[in-house]
Amino acid sequence: MTEAIVPDSETTGFLRMLPRGARPYALLARFDRPIGWWLLFWPCAFGVALAGGAIERWPLILWLLLGAIAMRGAGCVYNDIVDRDLDAQVARTASRPIASGAVSLKAAWAWLVTLSLIGLVVLLQLHWRAQLVALGSLLLVAAYPFMKRITWWPQAWLGLVFTWGAPVAWVEVTGGMNAAGLLLYAGGLFWTIGYDTIYALQDREDDALVGIRSSALAMGRHVRAGVGLCYGLALLLWGAAFWMTARVPLALVALLPVAIHFFWQVAFLKQDGADPLAKFRSNRFAGLLLFAACVVVGSA
Repeated sequence: MTEAIVPDSETTGFLRMLPRGARPYALLARFDRPIGWWLLFWPCAFGVALAGGAIERWPLILWLLLGAIAMRGAGCVYNDIVDRDLDAQVARTASRPIASGAVSLKAAWAWLVTLSLIGLVVLLQLHWRAQLVALGSLLLVAAYPFMKRITWWPQAWLGLVFTWGAPVAWVEVTGGMNAAGLLLYAGGLFWTIGYDTIYALQDREDDALVGIRSSALAMGRHVRAGVGLCYGLALLLWGAAFWMTARVPLALVALLPVAIHFFWQVAFLKQDGADPLAKFRSNRFAGLLLFAACVVVGSA
């Protein structure tokens, strides 16, 4: 018997300590699912570290962490507003606050504005060049919830969005963009496709019935090979970014722990039950490993 798929909204942990009226809003912003803001934050940290600012610009890393938490929350609220009808038809997402009726549409928009204002405070901490780069992501963010309706690869669009913090941080630290920064961003894109394909394995049956498209469905029986290819391309592009930054062979060795972790994910991936969620969440640790590598190479 396969393990039950974990619902997308659960009042667990610190959420139990919140006032009952506040819990649906915390769930709507996925504060019960910190993996999302970790994955949004790590590319920001990669950009700061590989650009050489991990030590001198440590306050920037904290500001970007706050921005990741707020804007990931805002993105989830917006996504749930757009997807409220589809969410109600999928077992894992039917308990989301808007789909279940726990939060009204009007209240959801107000919560979205509040979270966006926190993001604005973070934006104002950046240099104007980095601000322009950050604002360039707004159209990508706005279009993302619709991608699952028009393409089999919404995970690629998510990669464009979730890795955007890398060029923002790079421009903030260096004042401009170069090939190494672009390669870092491209590697993050393929990393996102890989881990979000694993995440999408949870919904394959419901998605097929409802008409939602995903890379997990597009890959079919070849999910393990597809995710492995995405992770391999991510490592290749990150390796090129490391080489252009340090230009010493030892810089590539810094990627070895990440490569081992990716191999573990792919080799031991089970495509049903609770394992896809566990493997997806393990990318928080993969991000930490790559951040450490960026710190080493960027500070060399």
